[in-house]
Amino acid sequence: MAATDTDSTAVRRLVIVESPTKARKIAGYLGGNYVVESSRGHIRDLPRGAADVPAKYKGQPWARLGVNVDEGFEPLYVVSADKKSTVTELKALLRDVDELYLATDGDREGEAIAWHLLETLKPKVPVKRMVFHEITESAIRAAAENPRDLDIDLVDAQETRRILDRLYGYEVSPVLWKKVMPKLSAGRVQSVATRIIVDRERERMAFVSAEYWDIAATMDAGADASPRSFGSKLLSVNDARVATGRDFGPDGRLRKDDGVVVLNQASATSLAAGLQNAQLTVSSVEEKPYTRRPYAPFMTSTLQQEAGRKLRFSSDRTMRTAQRLYENGYITYMRTDSTTLSESAINAARTQARELYGADYVSPSPRQYNRKVKNAQEAHEAIRPAGETFQTPGQLASSLSTDEFRLYELIWQRTVASQMADAKGTTMTLRISGTAATGEQVVFASSGRTITFPGFLSAYVEAVEETDAKADDAENRLPNLREGQQLTASELIPDGHSTNPPARYTEASLVKTLEELGIGRPSTYASIIGTIQDRGYVVKKGNALVPSWVAFAVIGLLEGYFNSLVDYDFTASLEDDLDQIASGDADRTRWLSEFYFGDDGHLGDDAAAHAIAKHGGLKKLVGVNLEGIDAREVNSIRVLDDAEGRPIFVRVGRYGPYLERNVAAADAEPDLQRANLPADMTPDELTLEVAEKLFSTPQEGRVLGVDPVTGHEIVAKEGRFGPYVTEILPPEDDDEGDAGSPATIAPGPTPRDGGETVPAGAGGGTADEVVALDDVEVGSVATKAPAKKVAAKKTAAKKAAAKKAGPKPRTGSLLRTMDIATVTLEDALKLLSLPRVVGADPESGEEITAQNGRYGPYLKKGTDSRSLATEEQMFTVTLEEALKLYAEPKRRGRAAAAPPLRELGEDSASGQPMVIKDGRFGPYVTDGETNASLRKGDEVATITPDRAMELLAERRARGPAKKAAKKTAKKTTAKKTAAKKTAAKKTAAKKTTAKKTAAKKTTAAKKTAAAKKAPAKKTAE
Repeated sequence: MAATDTDSTAVRRLVIVESPTKARKIAGYLGGNYVVESSRGHIRDLPRGAADVPAKYKGQPWARLGVNVDEGFEPLYVVSADKKSTVTELKALLRDVDELYLATDGDREGEAIAWHLLETLKPKVPVKRMVFHEITESAIRAAAENPRDLDIDLVDAQETRRILDRLYGYEVSPVLWKKVMPKLSAGRVQSVATRIIVDRERERMAFVSAEYWDIAATMDAGADASPRSFGSKLLSVNDARVATGRDFGPDGRLRKDDGVVVLNQASATSLAAGLQNAQLTVSSVEEKPYTRRPYAPFMTSTLQQEAGRKLRFSSDRTMRTAQRLYENGYITYMRTDSTTLSESAINAARTQARELYGADYVSPSPRQYNRKVKNAQEAHEAIRPAGETFQTPGQLASSLSTDEFRLYELIWQRTVASQMADAKGTTMTLRISGTAATGEQVVFASSGRTITFPGFLSAYVEAVEETDAKADDAENRLPNLREGQQLTASELIPDGHSTNPPARYTEASLVKTLEELGIGRPSTYASIIGTIQDRGYVVKKGNALVPSWVAFAVIGLLEGYFNSLVDYDFTASLEDDLDQIASGDADRTRWLSEFYFGDDGHLGDDAAAHAIAKHGGLKKLVGVNLEGIDAREVNSIRVLDDAEGRPIFVRVGRYGPYLERNVAAADAEPDLQRANLPADMTPDELTLEVAEKLFSTPQEGRVLGVDPVTGHEIVAKEGRFGPYVTEILPPEDDDEGDAGSPATIAPGPTPRDGGETVPAGAGGGTADEVVALDDVEVGSVATKAPAKKVAAKKTAAKKAAAKKAGPKPRTGSLLRTMDIATVTLEDALKLLSLPRVVGADPESGEEITAQNGRYGPYLKKGTDSRSLATEEQMFTVTLEEALKLYAEPKRRGRAAAAPPLRELGEDSASGQPMVIKDGRFGPYVTDGETNASLRKGDEVATITPDRAMELLAERRARGPAKKAAKKTAKKTTAKKTAAKKTAAKKTAAKKTTAKKTAAKKTTAAKKTAAAKKAPAKKTAE
């Protein structure tokens, strides 16, 4: 809370914002008669689980949804337990003020938070809505002086989205739990985003590469030309255009073969030989003026894309950093669909461009970037530096963290560049013809670009993601030649190429695609990308988003039985319908009713809800399709056919994906052959050759020999997480049967059906175990009683399993230098000897061991670990060396133990050896004291020691990173932790009355909500 001395006669106002940071910043701009407090985000929402549902509603059939679908889709809102103390504090503050200003964000979600505050606090004083898009003194004072009323249409739009997402998720997700596996989720945008990524992987899997050749020539224009030599590519042979990658389809065949010739290695080599010493002539020269306009200022989606390309930030990292910049008053609001700049911002950008680059570099007239925004109520200003004059990145360097500085610099550069002059230059295209000694008529082509006036490119150049794309400031100069001028080819190189599958999506390119398709809203993209990774649908491999086999199964199910829900056009049209509700042009209740229950004829055919309504609505669609879904079929993904035409499936099983095919004759009983799939193998890497290799690996393992000490047989196996060695323990004498070695592949074909009884022993499940769907999300009273029985049975089953299990076999993952086909018994025994006892710490007496972990080799002493540089050190490190490692400061993370990518010799400044390492954000050069990231154009394989020293010198010149922000953050965290503990104590003390209070509040909130919606219902009738 923030306030100052007040004038007792003035009107006192309580201003509520979402975050404490925002509250502290705003309080400094308002007078002493304003009290500024934070709601700390949403104070209430739909129930998250059965425990959140008030007792009076638990018996209702709609309670699991949290939405009364039978009474106008009335949502049931509850104040979360961690926000009850906040509500109490805000109510206490309300008693001492004359007016309430709700100053949450100006978008749809902010409007909804303001409405929830109004409904929960029930103020008896006048209430106004205070809206601003930047946190500067002038903007805050203007917003306080010009408040408005709450926008109910905007609230309805947000509430409709929330209800729609709840209905979608809570009706469709249980289908996935039953037919694929528990704890999965479906969502209006997340499922479509997953489908986009899966579709791209399908394209990659089906892709057939094509080979084609051309000739790369180096032309010599003579001693008088500048530049004398330049590159050229073979364009045509005998008037037939030479094929390039774009001429081939994904099946490896030419799209159109008319007038196109495909050169192979032999023909390209022969033609290059025939062109040696041939006389070539410039047949045409075409020169055109080149103009490039500045890029529009950032909006949410383009900021996420560019930060991903230039800074290697994830969407989530970008938005979190932008949030901090906004709340501290450095940039305008970061969730926007608009590229428009205010008049003051345009003037600020033009003034700064003039001061920094000169008057010639400023656009002759102010530039405005207008674009069609689907919802005008969300069309804020573009993301730009805050204020009527912009602070340069240099002025803020000491105030910002590293991430904040880099993102602010990006936003500042883009904004200033948007008001600068066009870049100008010339482009030149040459055609060079000649005749080979073998008689072929050939034409070579060269293209060049020269920038004569850089204009805005002096301030900002947009990054390019495609490998063959050129940046806007890239130049390629050609000599001034005339038609008929004679040239010679100083070098002719036959150049082979192969077509590549479409690139996987990165976060930046996925955001771009979602925006182009009109799916979701930019403000939600970061959370959506996070969700699909958290659910295990997508994993990141470098920057690429790779779908899991579970994602294939889920999307296959949704496409087969709920196609409209993952249709791109349908999902985009949902956004249009929701925007109509936001603008007051559509009735929320009627729209939801048709979507959920089916068509009553009131909605037009163009409404998105109609696509579901004509099938009887979402509820009926789920109910009808559920029983018809074959779980085994859904979890069987046909990927290949072997040489004999037998289909090969990837099966999504309880313990992970695996390969399966039926090797029995056509009329015989099925004989299923199975093989593990390595966890790190991406779907497009699963070729027929790889599949056959996996099938040929004996599932019982390759016998390496017998351990001379224990007498146990040692085998090498392929496991889900890679190859490993293990020992085969002799079977125990047991009346219940042979224990044997543990199965590598789960015997059960698919995950169990949710809500049904699992037979004893099926895939590791306990007898009569009930998987209650409501337990995962919402829950209901009916699931509570059997839950105790299930827990008791689980405990008993675990005890019985532990008693029966006996000793576990030793196992050890193969080292990176080992191969399962060549690993020896000696190698295996070394691996099984881990962890190796190195010795005891003479000071503490604690044992030090060398071990192999998920992130590489390391030492362990109690709970303290240290990374080892090489795998061999696990077997050779001495106690003295281990103690020396423990005496050094602990490094963050085990990634530091990875061997360097390249060694570059000593740094002349520090005298320390320079190496290139692979870091979290890409390769970097280090001398052990200073780290410097490699820049664009620097390659690990080709960077010189001089360039490495230059990078290190630049990094040292910038000085060490500021750490003040981190200390502040720690203090803040400590305060928050203390506050949470205090709140927890208060909650515990009031535990007896909490349920009654929540029930009363919920009842009151429902009455208010019902009153608010009464006019809408009458209109609908």
